[in-house]
Amino acid sequence: LRLREGRRMKHGRHFRKLGKDASHRWAMIRTMVTQLIEHERIQTTVAKAKELRRVADRVVTFAKEGSLRARRKAAAVVRTDAAVNKLFTELADRYKERPGGFTRVLQIGQRKSDSAAMAYIEYVDRDGELRPARPATGFGLSWAAKEYVNSQLASKKRHGDVRAVLSPAADAAAKAAAEPPKEEK
Repeated sequence: LRLREGRRMKHGRHFRKLGKDASHRWAMIRTMVTQLIEHERIQTTVAKAKELRRVADRVVTFAKEGSLRARRKAAAVVRTDAAVNKLFTELADRYKERPGGFTRVLQIGQRKSDSAAMAYIEYVDRDGELRPARPATGFGLSWAAKEYVNSQLASKKRHGDVRAVLSPAADAAAKAAAEPPKEEK
């Protein structure tokens, strides 16, 4: 559709250009995804972090799928074989129960030189994270599910274990940690 004199509507043009042409932008995003997988937290500008989040979450989804096709699609984005191996072993195991939202963007202020808004982007549910992941209360849940989750949170808060509400695996791990180890004869 055309508006007037060759001007086009902006449908489907919602990605950030980041002041770079397409090939430079894609090369930068690929490098940043590889560095994020290696270090699990990087510091960059807010706009770059928000664009990086889309691609980083997509490659983790490929890793969770675990097929040869998914490995090849992820390898087309990630630059090193070591990062691909870490993605398909460590990160895929960590996020196998998580339906999405594998990264977090935390704004940290402005850069001194040019006052650009800076942010950390990091993977969630890992050791040394800047802020613990939020519990899954209310996001996309029906009213009955919200009631159930809130009741579970209330009962867990009384007993002092809020993180166990988040997944059945966390409940199983907490029960296993509470039981004394069995001695073999």
